[in-house]
Amino acid sequence: MPVSHGWAPLPFEQWSATCDTLHAHTQVLGKLAARLAPPEPQLQHAALRLTARGWETLPLPAPDGSGAMVLALDLHAHRTVIEHSDGRCHGVDLTPDRPVGDITREVLRAVTDMVGPVPFDPRPQEVAWTVPLDQDDQHATYDPDQVAAYLSAATRAAAVLSEVRAPFRGRCTPVNAWWGSFDLAVSLFSGELADPGSSEFIRRNAMDAEEIAIGWWPGDQRYPRAAFYAYAHPAPPTYGQADLEPSAARWEPSLGEFILDWDDVVASDDPNRTALLFARSAVKHSCASCGWDPALSASLEGRPPPVR
Repeated sequence: MPVSHGWAPLPFEQWSATCDTLHAHTQVLGKLAARLAPPEPQLQHAALRLTARGWETLPLPAPDGSGAMVLALDLHAHRTVIEHSDGRCHGVDLTPDRPVGDITREVLRAVTDMVGPVPFDPRPQEVAWTVPLDQDDQHATYDPDQVAAYLSAATRAAAVLSEVRAPFRGRCTPVNAWWGSFDLAVSLFSGELADPGSSEFIRRNAMDAEEIAIGWWPGDQRYPRAAFYAYAHPAPPTYGQADLEPSAARWEPSLGEFILDWDDVVASDDPNRTALLFARSAVKHSCASCGWDPALSASLEGRPPPVR
């Protein structure tokens, strides 16, 4: 498939081993963020951010009271970086054949040396494997070129999500990088509470408000293709019966989400416009079918006045 306007294919089957290794590294950062950041509704404190250099935490309060700490996966330098607000810094190289467990143990030692001990649950979350992160010798494949291709695609996807949420007048999240499901997503809220539908920890904490989510993932074993997705919670039984734009968008019953495959975006004449068309179509349909205030949907079509 040809590259279109700098948007390139990201075939999951070719980089799945590196993808899983990178995913495991993000879980280390996410677990530390979840432990140290002040708790927020819908588990927002546990989310990471995609930046120009990769995945990062927000500044995390140091448990020893010494200031703040940021952890980053620098996907240009290919290293995990632990930085303190006082200027101290430690880097751990992400080399092609170095197991996740080895890197995790070094990261945790560096964190302890820098800010004191931090309780850490090494069990991976929302993945097919169960080996603890600090003992993981199964995931060691790390191809820098594949990581660079991922970061390029993720950066473009994040820009689409950011543009969709920008004019929304209700409560919304920034573009979150979720380390459990290894996706990027923005959530829009109606302002009303919702039944999570489950007592499971993540669901009862993250799904307790009416929400429309628009996101992107690079593929996984469940759905081995990069794609944009959209869903609403809670949604009526007829929610998946709509036809969204563009025509390549479809309802995926196995996921309970609308999907637009990355390959269809890349193959279009204007990939950015195509992705935005899908996201806005999904939000408009979700607001209408879920009975949200029409003003919230309308705000996505507006343009906020500049701050002067």
